[in-house]
Amino acid sequence: VIAESEMPVLKKLTAEGAVTWTANTILPPKTLPSHTSMLTGLDVSHHGVIWNDWQPLRGVVKVPTLFSLAKATGKSTALFAGKVKFRHLWLPDSLDAFGLDNVYDEAHLPSGDEKQLVPSQAVAGLAATYLAEHKPALCFVHFPDPDSSGHKSGWGSPEQKEAFKVSDQALGQIVKAIEKGGFSDDCVIIVSADHGGTGKNHSQDTPSDRNIPWVAWGKGVKPGYAITGPVMTYDTAATALWLLGVDLPASLDGHPVLEAFQN
Repeated sequence: VIAESEMPVLKKLTAEGAVTWTANTILPPKTLPSHTSMLTGLDVSHHGVIWNDWQPLRGVVKVPTLFSLAKATGKSTALFAGKVKFRHLWLPDSLDAFGLDNVYDEAHLPSGDEKQLVPSQAVAGLAATYLAEHKPALCFVHFPDPDSSGHKSGWGSPEQKEAFKVSDQALGQIVKAIEKGGFSDDCVIIVSADHGGTGKNHSQDTPSDRNIPWVAWGKGVKPGYAITGPVMTYDTAATALWLLGVDLPASLDGHPVLEAFQN
């Protein structure tokens, strides 16, 4: 679907960076379990997040996250998301900025409504402002539009392709913020997804549901490189920690995608 969508920013990053279009997410290929794997470096069997909605009584994830591990070494951290369920990933003292409630305010939407999504460009606007001003060592930005349009209109539908176009414009805001902040030569951008999709859903152990893109661009990344080795979504956390110089816990399931980098 991405290849058929108007996404000039992402295509520029893939042309200048390293990419695989056949990375894999975990089972079940659902938003919250998958993002938890992406941001903890653990398979779902080890992080225990098997639900896929905002359930306040469950509290936060019971294992360290990419943010808490980075924060423990003095790194500044931030997260901006368009879905309230990401609160499950907010461990105490792990984030300098948690852009969720203020994202809802920015988009003039009721905060905390599980069914209410914040548009990608609203998320990107807040994240871009923070990036340019504060220059965090680690920042995660989540765009919900492609998923919501896939559930509504179907994966690969014209509506979803339009959502990819809008999200690419949002990605462009992030790239410009990094340039404005003056640290584009000293950063790495990783672009990925939490799952694929079939019809109007994503829950099966099939390539269409589990295959995800994985793109690295920036300092030390091999330019114009096609990654040939296997990549799992939990390798994202391991790669980010490695880039930050943070020691990787022995318990991680993920490994840095060293193939994508020159050194």
